[in-house]
Amino acid sequence: MSFIDFVKSPAFLLAVVFVIAVLYSVYAKIRDSKAAKKAPAPVKSAPASAKVPAPAGISNGELDLIDTDEKTAAVIMAIVSNKSGIPLNRLSFKSIRLMEDK
Repeated sequence: MSFIDFVKSPAFLLAVVFVIAVLYSVYAKIRDSKAAKKAPAPVKSAPASAKVPAPAGISNGELDLIDTDEKTAAVIMAIVSNKSGIPLNRLSFKSIRLMEDK
């Protein structure tokens, strides 16, 4: 079998594809390791003691607690503020009610 016949064979094409796949996987590992080194440091949140004053002219209002204690209501309001990304002093809660499991 001559070299030209070998180059035309499916075994040669399979070997070329295999070499390309190995080279790409090595390249991807190098790229990922460089990206991990350049990743920014995690953002630190403001300390819990930092207080944001309520905007002027806005009343704190009242909150009706129905079958719920104040501690549970505070946790619910903090979760809503955190998940929505809206500061707690910008949210307005009218009532918080305990719902029974069915």
